[in-house]
Amino acid sequence: MDRRIKFLLLALVVPPLFLLFIALGGWVVMLLWNWLLPALFGVSQVTFWQALGLLALSRILFGGFSARGSGGSHMRHRMRQRMADRMSEKWDSMTPEERERARRGMRGRWVYCAPGESPPAGGVTAEDPSRP
Repeated sequence: MDRRIKFLLLALVVPPLFLLFIALGGWVVMLLWNWLLPALFGVSQVTFWQALGLLALSRILFGGFSARGSGGSHMRHRMRQRMADRMSEKWDSMTPEERERARRGMRGRWVYCAPGESPPAGGVTAEDPSRP
């Protein structure tokens, strides 16, 4: 099939399906809201357009609706990866003495305890001999 025909077919089929998907989502939100919330919490019922607004608001606040995760999760993944890359570069450029000093500093900031055990009152310092 020619590429132009595929593009034209997609351009004619995808937008109505997308609008149908959004309308179906708004309808489901409206039905669920009007079925559950007035009975449980005594709130008023919502219209279809209000349900679409709630759907959009939940998408903005919480993300979702996509098979590969929300854009926010992708952004968080990229930020974590960048931070890990920067820390790896920084670690590689350190001398062994600087690395040991960084390790001791991190041990002084973090408190390790066994499951079910509460952390000590003053925290754990890098000089604590009971720590490995």
